[in-house]
Amino acid sequence: MILVGTETRSIWVNADGWSVGIFDQRRLPWTVERLRLTTVDACAHAIADMATRGAPLIGAVAAYGMALALRVDSGDEALDRAYRQLIATRPTAVNLKGALDRVRSVVARLPEPERAAAAYADAALLCDEDVAINAAIGRAGLEILQELAAQKPGRPLNILTHCNAGWLATVDWGTATAPIYMAHDLGIPVHVWVDETRPRNQGALTALELAGHGVPHSYIVDNAGGLLMQRGQVDLVIVGTDRVTRNGDVCNKIGTYLKALAAHDTGVPFVVALPSTTYDPTTADGASVHVEERAANEVVSLEGPDADGVLRRIAVTVSSAANPAFDITPARFVTEYITEKGRIVGAEALAAALTP
Repeated sequence: MILVGTETRSIWVNADGWSVGIFDQRRLPWTVERLRLTTVDACAHAIADMATRGAPLIGAVAAYGMALALRVDSGDEALDRAYRQLIATRPTAVNLKGALDRVRSVVARLPEPERAAAAYADAALLCDEDVAINAAIGRAGLEILQELAAQKPGRPLNILTHCNAGWLATVDWGTATAPIYMAHDLGIPVHVWVDETRPRNQGALTALELAGHGVPHSYIVDNAGGLLMQRGQVDLVIVGTDRVTRNGDVCNKIGTYLKALAAHDTGVPFVVALPSTTYDPTTADGASVHVEERAANEVVSLEGPDADGVLRRIAVTVSSAANPAFDITPARFVTEYITEKGRIVGAEALAAALTP
């Protein structure tokens, strides 16, 4: 996709042929900084500190982290140590474990001298597959937008998103945003309501992405969505997900459940963009998911540039704070799932389509 006028992916191998590049998402949208990852420690820190984020992208960074570790030591002990270090970084997104399991499975059966190259190759393949998956999700979701546009001629479609499920959270295209880009490119008029998504303000990343592609949008506070739905100013809610359980429950950024409740009450379709890599048939339901609790300082302070462009952090309260990062939206509130295998309605059909 496009960032400051340049086509790019969210992760790449640098010109040296072995180090890995990502955007430092802690600095976006104020400034574009690239991080050069050279060790498994650097990859683990980038994931844990949210320099990189989004379930699919976390998986890609972890896969390259395994490759970087094996470049230094390709023995079994080093392989297991890298796996344990990376999987401990963030507990909720299932893509992390899936990517690590995949790379470990590929390299474990190979002679040690071949492992690093195989890990790099598999990480690159994983990235290419993610791009293809998101493009297919985009085509499935485009059908929904085309149907809605036909019902509402003469005005833009108003779409509400929550958190960042765009290309900065994946390798390219994004999940929830892919249909929006495709509709915009076809000339379907769209307008996106972008939730700020406190406390990390990940909606600002979505707004940055949409601006780069020329998609009309408005950045709104998290609690504005319900009012907009009541007023008939939202035609569709579309969100990504960090994990969908076997019964169809959706684990996504905190606040998603409230959007689903408002959509259900006002008759607005609530759609979940779901790559198969984020489906978790081994977990029965949302109650079984380990919901990450992040540090309170993310809530009690804000960061941003001052008038001189200097990044500063200011306190907003002296009270103690709680910071659960995700919530669970029950499957009964999901109108449909859009996947690389098409549009799917209902948890049973989802399980049939995505379970190997």
